[in-house]
Amino acid sequence: MKVLVRFGELMLKGKNKKLFINKLVHHTKNKFKNLEVSFDLRHDQFFLEFDEKLELEVIKRLKEIPGIHSFSVVYTTTKDLEDIKELALSVLKKELDNNKKYSFKIESKRADKNYYLTSQEFTKEIAPMILKETNNLVVDVKNPEVILNINIRLDQVFMYLSSIKGMGGFPATIAGKGLLMMSGGIDSPVAAALAIKQGILVELIHFESTPLTPLESINKVSDLAGKLAKFLPNGKIRLHVVPFFKIHEAILNNISDSYVITIMRRIMYKIAETYANNHDIDVLVNGESVGQVASQTLSSMKVVENVTNIPIIRPLATYDKSDVIDIAKKIDTYNISVRPFNDCCSIYVPKSPIINPTIKRALQEELRFDFEPLIQNAIDNIMSFYVHEEEKIDFSMYGFSFTESFNNWREK
Repeated sequence: MKVLVRFGELMLKGKNKKLFINKLVHHTKNKFKNLEVSFDLRHDQFFLEFDEKLELEVIKRLKEIPGIHSFSVVYTTTKDLEDIKELALSVLKKELDNNKKYSFKIESKRADKNYYLTSQEFTKEIAPMILKETNNLVVDVKNPEVILNINIRLDQVFMYLSSIKGMGGFPATIAGKGLLMMSGGIDSPVAAALAIKQGILVELIHFESTPLTPLESINKVSDLAGKLAKFLPNGKIRLHVVPFFKIHEAILNNISDSYVITIMRRIMYKIAETYANNHDIDVLVNGESVGQVASQTLSSMKVVENVTNIPIIRPLATYDKSDVIDIAKKIDTYNISVRPFNDCCSIYVPKSPIINPTIKRALQEELRFDFEPLIQNAIDNIMSFYVHEEEKIDFSMYGFSFTESFNNWREK
C-alpha cells in the first residue's frame, strides 16, 4: 500500500525549499523508524509504502507531523485501460457508500508524455467504462462531491479518491526555539501545538508551588507534555519546572489582593525571560486570549510584559474559547486539562482582580518585598526533564511532595 504526502505551504519558500523539505522528510522518517515503511521522495511530494495492516497507524502518525498539508491513500496498477477500470471500481466501492448517489468527476494527469492518449483523451475513454458498471455516480465536472484522481506515470498508474488533511504549517524546529509558559489548563497546550505547527521548537516552563498545589497538578502538566511530544521530531519535549512556592507565598503575604495575579505574572515573565536568554531561546509563548479573563485584558498584558524585552507570541490571542476547546480535543489534551487540580495561577483567585492595572501601581506593589533573591533562587533550582511521547513521570522520585492543600496552608 502507498500513501502520497503533499508539502503544501513549503512550496512558498523559494530558495529555502530544499531545507524545509529535508526537515520534513527527516521528521517523517523519525516518526516511522519503528515501522516497516519505505520512502520515495519526488520533487514536491513523497510516497510512503507499507503493508496494508499498518494503514490506520500510518494515517494516525501522518496527522501528527507539522508541515504536511495533506495526504492520500494511493492505489496502483498497470497502464492497461481494463486494469485501470477494474482498480477504479474497486477503489470507489471501498471508499464510497454504494447506497448513496454522488456527483462525480475524473481528473487525469499524464506524467508519461509518451502514453498513447492525452489526459483529456484518457478521461473520455475511461469515464464511460467506469460509469457503465456503477449506478450511484452522476457526472458533474464543475462541483463534484467525488473526484477520482488518476495519474499515468512512466512505470505504472496510481489513483486516489480522497485527501486527508494534515497539520499544515511548517516542519517542527525550522523557525527557532520558543519557551512556552505551561499551565495545566486548556489553553497553553493548544498554544504549544499551534506554535510547533509553525515551526517553533517548543520547550515548556511550569511554575509549581508546593505545598499550595497538589501532586496531580504537576502530573497533569507532565501528561500534557507527553501529548505534545508526538508533534516533535524525536518524540520528546523539554519540560522545565520552576520551584515557585516561596515567591507565591511572598506575593500572597505582601501584595494587595487585587494585584496578586498581576505581580505573580510579572515575576513569572521575569523568570521565563532570564531562562530563555540563558539558553538561546528566541521567544516566549503563552496561551493568552484577549479579554478571556481579567489578567488577559490588553492593559493587563501591557503591564505584565513591561518587565520583559524578549518577543512574546500569543497563538490564541483572537480565538474563541469554543475554538480552543475544539483544538484541544483534536490534539487529545482536553480530557487531561479538565482534571480538577489547580496550578499556582488558579489555586488562589482574588475576589476582585484588577482589570486595568497600571505600570506605576505594579511597581509600587513590588516595593513591598525584596523579590530579586527569590527569583534568583527559583532560577538556580529549576529542574529540567525530557518528556517522551505518552510518557508518565513519577515526580515523587525527584523530591516533589504535595501533601498539603491551599486551605491547610492558609490556616497556618
